[in-house]
Amino acid sequence: MNAARRNSTRTATRLALAALLMFGFGYALVPLYDVFCEITGINGKTGQLSGNEAEAAPVDFSRRVTVEFDTNINGELPWAFHAAERKKSVHPGEVAEAVFVVENRSDRPITGQAIPSVAPSKASIFFNKTECFCFVRQLLQPGERREMMVRFVVGAGLPEEVRRMTLSYTFFEIPATEGLAAKSPARKDKHKAG
Repeated sequence: MNAARRNSTRTATRLALAALLMFGFGYALVPLYDVFCEITGINGKTGQLSGNEAEAAPVDFSRRVTVEFDTNINGELPWAFHAAERKKSVHPGEVAEAVFVVENRSDRPITGQAIPSVAPSKASIFFNKTECFCFVRQLLQPGERREMMVRFVVGAGLPEEVRRMTLSYTFFEIPATEGLAAKSPARKDKHKAG
């Protein structure tokens, strides 16, 4: 009986250790993925600047860069999503804005999150956002249409040979249990408690 108890304790300890290692590995995947993307240039992750930093950046008026906008919907998300303008010409270092339009074409509220990417990958480190709809989850009611803005700066240090870059967004649906803290316009309750 003593040997059976030791075997049970040893098995339980091994299982607990395996669960702890799996949790640690899962937790470490996000920073490892970020490092992998930075090294390989995959996913073209963009940077983020404060408004003050963007305003203080030097502007290179001697050249222009064309920023093209690409929009995508992942999976079965019943949304329409497009850029108000297909492309914009900017001076490196200047603050620019682009408007995107999204519409929920379903009969239920849906929360989505936009994930940005920039190509070519070597240009992604010079693309910085000061304000973006992608920073928060978006909750759209049935049939709701919303205009969303991104404010960005293409860094003046962008290599001379890069004259064109693509800012791409892909919207993913966030499961209802995760979307509770999503951004949604405040609505007044028509039925007041009385």
